[in-house]
Amino acid sequence: MKIHSYEDLSKHNQIKECWLLISGKVYDVTQFMDGHPGGDQVLLSTAGKDATEDFENVGHSKSAREMLVKYYIGEIDTSTIPVKRQYTVPGQQTKAVTQDTTSSFGIKILQFLVPLMILGLAFGIREYTKTFF
Repeated sequence: MKIHSYEDLSKHNQIKECWLLISGKVYDVTQFMDGHPGGDQVLLSTAGKDATEDFENVGHSKSAREMLVKYYIGEIDTSTIPVKRQYTVPGQQTKAVTQDTTSSFGIKILQFLVPLMILGLAFGIREYTKTFF
């Protein structure tokens, strides 16, 4: 098992060399760029970074998780991961922010799905109440 530094991981952030960190494991997904159902941009958005949160937020299937084995190239040296720094926004509580923001894809998915779920709920309520009135 090879141990990779975060600095080494961060160098592999392009379509020709695309590495991801998921749950402490490093994956070289370069060969999967064309085959990824979400397209190569999904992988590139987290290339060379910790993609754990994005991977989990999408809700990958069991077969997708099993597919990772094929691309596994080692572990991350946890001592090389950038430390979270604290900052305080005036009038708000202290929040932890990583120097490496990788959750933007997950947020975009939620911004798309939440309104759809609200519309679906409203439609369902409307249809349900039609039977009583």
